[in-house]
Amino acid sequence: MARIVAAMSGGVDSAVAAARMLDAGHQVVGVHLALSQSAATLRESARGCCTIEDAGDARRVADRLVIPFYVWDMAERFAHDVVEDFVTEYSAGRTPNPCLRCNEKIKFAALLDKALALGFDGVATGHYAQVEIGADGTRSLHRAVDPAKDQSYVLGVLDAEQLERSWFPLGDSTKDQIRAEAAERGLAVAKKPDSHDICFIADGDTKGWLAKRLGEQPGDIVDTAGEVVGSHSGAYAFTVGQRRGLRLGRPTADGAPRYVVEVDVPRNTVVVGTADLLGIDRLTGTHVRWTGPAPVGRTLRLGAQVRAHGSEIPCTVTVLGGGDGLGVDGLGRDGGVVDGEAVDAAELQLEVDLDEAVRGIATGQSVVLYDGTRVVGSATISATGRRARAGGVGRDAQRSQAAS
Repeated sequence: MARIVAAMSGGVDSAVAAARMLDAGHQVVGVHLALSQSAATLRESARGCCTIEDAGDARRVADRLVIPFYVWDMAERFAHDVVEDFVTEYSAGRTPNPCLRCNEKIKFAALLDKALALGFDGVATGHYAQVEIGADGTRSLHRAVDPAKDQSYVLGVLDAEQLERSWFPLGDSTKDQIRAEAAERGLAVAKKPDSHDICFIADGDTKGWLAKRLGEQPGDIVDTAGEVVGSHSGAYAFTVGQRRGLRLGRPTADGAPRYVVEVDVPRNTVVVGTADLLGIDRLTGTHVRWTGPAPVGRTLRLGAQVRAHGSEIPCTVTVLGGGDGLGVDGLGRDGGVVDGEAVDAAELQLEVDLDEAVRGIATGQSVVLYDGTRVVGSATISATGRRARAGGVGRDAQRSQAAS
């Protein structure tokens, strides 16, 4: 039996997760994270989370399960590690994933650290993923059985130490099964709609939310030849692959739709082009996490996922370390040795060649790597490009905004 903190958001998934941990014989304490410094009284439709209503729903579930319940205030940490990071990334022309950052910095860092400091053995959440324990006792993260709800992608930032202290009791079930189970248990949240989009932008208007914080920064929208075809009020409001909201004054001669293909923050310029320019099949990744000693210098065949609900694409991955030096020694997340020299984990880099091009990949997004159903690593995309193709079609250029 373990002493477990059940992270209870106020939704049906975390409610059933807490109930299952209790059924398994664990000592469970429910904790709701107060992440907003000015929580709304009620949620707006199904968007957002962390409202007063959500805290109340979580408390009622805890009462039904007869477990202790607490609200832990992590609003300041969330504002710094997730919200400010979100603004910084967009202002630099990158497209962040706040859910991954929240898992990395809040739920499996701040929350887990506090739980361990208070004498608990770990944290259970309502994520749809599975943890398998190998013959040697090590844990590995795997996809959930329900592909429509699988959340292993947003958990790809977890390291081995965090997985040792994490429970995901919903990974073997579908969403319909979870709702049915909640109803059978008499939990009032059984039919509560899921929250979606970005939790701290409850109305879903990311552009308007950013504008309030960054102000208007008028600039040009240009085509790939450099001709001005429109204007914008802030390059930060655009992301690669975007088509809606461009309001271009000069259409193409053939009427073909245009998309954002680059956000040039230093020049405050948005570049648009045709759909064929969106196909990306080469990625560079930094901020690397690996589930064991990183195979530095080796080339691997794996699967790559670049969006939370995207398809897995077969790929070839090369792990680099120590600047431009390569080695064969294992390198853990906290550093190691490559070619006899100490290397910090921050120096790890991934080169990922996708078997097929994927549209709309932007720097700042994350790539998560799979070996079958198992998550083996992840990285933040720092540059994208296209391999040269026969007949001169395509290019081997890389778009990088990591230093902007």
